[in-house]
This record gives sequence, structure tokens and C-alpha cells, in this order.
Amino acid sequence: MSSDATPQQTALTEDIAAFRNYLQAERGMAANTVLAYGRDLEHFAGWTAEGSLGDYLRPGIRELSNYLHYLREAGLAPPSVARNLVALKMFYRFLRMEERTTESTVDLLSSPALWERIPQVLSPEGVEKLLAAPILLDRFYLRDKAILETLYATGSRASEVVGLRLEDLHLDSAFCKCLGKGSKQRVVPLGRAALEALRAYLSELRPKLTRAVPDSPWVFVSRGGRPLTRVMLWILVKKYVRRAGLNIKVSPHTLRHSFATHLLSGGADLRTVQELLGHASIRTTQHYTHVDRDRLKAIHRKFHPRG
Repeated sequence: MSSDATPQQTALTEDIAAFRNYLQAERGMAANTVLAYGRDLEHFAGWTAEGSLGDYLRPGIRELSNYLHYLREAGLAPPSVARNLVALKMFYRFLRMEERTTESTVDLLSSPALWERIPQVLSPEGVEKLLAAPILLDRFYLRDKAILETLYATGSRASEVVGLRLEDLHLDSAFCKCLGKGSKQRVVPLGRAALEALRAYLSELRPKLTRAVPDSPWVFVSRGGRPLTRVMLWILVKKYVRRAGLNIKVSPHTLRHSFATHLLSGGADLRTVQELLGHASIRTTQHYTHVDRDRLKAIHRKFHPRG
């Protein structure tokens, strides 16, 4: 904090620091999530420092609306603006809990429906193309195929897949344990294709990759036996996306979206999909029902005589 900071700026900085500590220490949120909320609130602190808010402990609805307009003018995408609003609402709930303020004005703000991002989803045929993209001539064919199959079979986040340990795999029982956001653990089934790919990789390639570090606990490793990072996984998926001729926007998270949408399309109930994805709130899972409705509308327009 600059030495010429105003008392309000100093107090706001201290409150944001206390909020981040609360999220990590008392709510048990993952470090990356806490960092994301912190960055969002830094936007708010920067805007406040410009004199755009008289007293952050007593914000008015017009002032807060101006803040959302400021974020959009700064070039933030609608989903990012919506995420900033979520961070702000949580921050003010924390301030009320700490009896720093009694204001709940921020709860009057809502994200317009058009801000909701409909996740990109591959068709089942698109998924098949991606999963078939690794070929025998690829240097790490067995590993890469096992990664893609695991991503789609479990609907896991990229961080969860690169974080898998050998002790998390229970191939004889056809499931794995995933460590999700907030260090919450869940059990996810593994289908036949994923099991076959994992067994082939673990028996034929992984021992060669881990010669220098035979006691490495990680399932997916690099050439030197080091654990893969999320960035490495992203690059790997993008490589096969290009080879399969798919939309360049497809990412590891697209397979998670596709996993959820295909389950719902096949008749799975929302609560089951929520549990498999590791969502704390079913409202998050409900976004996938929007995706499915969008797909059905597209099919109706294409094939119905009066569509």
C-alpha cells in the first residue's frame, strides 16, 4: 500500500486481506480460487481508489452499477464481469458477518442472462475424433490417449487430472478419486475405454518415463518423470484438437462440459451429474441443461419442416 493511501484505501486493503484469509482458513477454498477472488477485488479496490465510491462500507446501487459498467468498459468479457460480481457479493457478506457493515445493496445487482456463458460442448462424434487423434507414431501415444480418455470419462478439471496419484486409481474396481476445489474429494467411475488406456500406459510407458524417479507418485508424468502441469496438459490437448480438425476453442475444460451435457442428454439426473462434477451448488450444474436445450433447438431448426 502506498504511503499516501487514504484511510479508506488502507481499510479496504485490510478487509480484502481478511476476506482472503477467511476463504482459505475457514471456508477451506483452494489457493487458486482465493487468488482469483483476490484479483477480482483488486479491480474493485483500484476503482474505489479513483474516487468513484464515497464510502465502500455504504455503497449505493448507482455507484455499484457504475462499477459493473467500468468493468465492461475495461474490456472484461461478460463471464469475467459476472465472476467479479460474485466476488463482490461474497466480500460484502463477509463484511456483514464481521459486523463491518449492515449494507446489502450489492445483492440487488444481478447478472443479466446474456452474461451467462453457455459452455462450448463437443458432439459425441467430435469427442470420438479427439480421442482417436493420438496415433501409434506419437512419442507418448499411450500417455496422451490415457489422458484424453480420463478427461472425458471422469469429467474432471485439468488440475484434477494432472494431480492424480497412483494411489487414487482403483482400476480393478473401475473408479478413481479426484481432489477438487476446496480439497473436496469425490469418487468417479472409469469406463471400459479409459480403463484399457490407463492399464496400457501404466504397464508399458510410465515405467520408462519414471526410470530416474521410480517412486514418483503421479499418474501422468513427462519424459523425465516429472508431473505434468496444467499448461502442459492444455498444450497437449490443443495439439490433438488441431489434428482432429475441431474448433480451435476446444480445451481440456471442453471435455468436462461435454461429459456433463452428454450424461444429461442420455437421461442422467441433475443431482448425479452434480456429484460427478464435484459442484458445490446444483445451480452451477444447471448451466448444462441450458446447453442441452440449446442443442435441441438447433436440431429442431435444422430438421423440423417449420423450424
